[in-house]
Amino acid sequence: MSTVATTDPVLTSNPSARASIRGRLQDALPKIVLAPSFLITIIFVYGFIVWTAYLSFTNSKTFPSYDLTGPRAYQRLWRWTFESDPPSSWYTSITNMGIFGFLYIGICLALGLFLAILLDQKIRGEGILRPIFLYPMALSFIVTGVAWKWFLDPGLGLEQTLHQFGWTSFHFDWIKNKDFVIYTVVIAGVWQASGFVMAMFLAGLRGIDGEIMKAAQIDGASTLQLYRRIIIPLLRPVFLSAFIVLAHMAIKSYDLVVALTSGGPGGSAWLPSNFMYEYTFKRNEMAVGSASAIIMLMTISAIIVPYLYSELKEKAR
Repeated sequence: MSTVATTDPVLTSNPSARASIRGRLQDALPKIVLAPSFLITIIFVYGFIVWTAYLSFTNSKTFPSYDLTGPRAYQRLWRWTFESDPPSSWYTSITNMGIFGFLYIGICLALGLFLAILLDQKIRGEGILRPIFLYPMALSFIVTGVAWKWFLDPGLGLEQTLHQFGWTSFHFDWIKNKDFVIYTVVIAGVWQASGFVMAMFLAGLRGIDGEIMKAAQIDGASTLQLYRRIIIPLLRPVFLSAFIVLAHMAIKSYDLVVALTSGGPGGSAWLPSNFMYEYTFKRNEMAVGSASAIIMLMTISAIIVPYLYSELKEKAR
């Protein structure tokens, strides 16, 4: 007599199904949490960028106009750049941008690297000096501008103080001189940002392998050769990161100019951001202001996009 073995069908257990659902929810939870902020960014950042670009091709004045009129606003800016005599406020703005950007970025990089090298020598009081250098970055551009306005004002700042001490021949009226007022913006900007750049370089210096430097010293490399041929080349990523941050801050600087110089005598301290605000909200030339904003955006993109491309290319390797 033979017996037939029978097996019951294996049923899917409910705990296993619940674990599967829980796993899916855990995978979806970050997307659900980030979705609102992602949507807000898409609408209120990139959406308004597209809207600003659209307005730059219209004839918008005080209020937006949605009738396309072509690149007239860009043509006006082109004429104001190359064909205006005397120089237009737009020409003054981009000239100041060149002066401010070159000096601001160059001095901040050089001064930040110099301070970082000094602090990297394990000097006494490093714990006190480091926050002192970093403190200006904690201030807003408005506070920095107002403080330096008081300091540089001939009637109540440095010049007046030295006159009271008997140095009556000393004169420093850059903040009221249309030919030099942009350099006062450079001074205030460098004072605020150089400590931040110092911190970036100091972190880079502390991250360099000490064995490399010891090997170079054993091979007879002098201190100058050590920094010129080994340390500074190894800081290339820090240089690039600091340059991107400083360039971005320079292009979008607005409040520092307003707080420090109020635009300078006759708008002589204007940067493109000041031009954009003035023409959009005060001179009722919204199309021209939008066009200048898009030019600023393209300038920032021309700096950031190659940097991001190089970083992604290196990671792909």
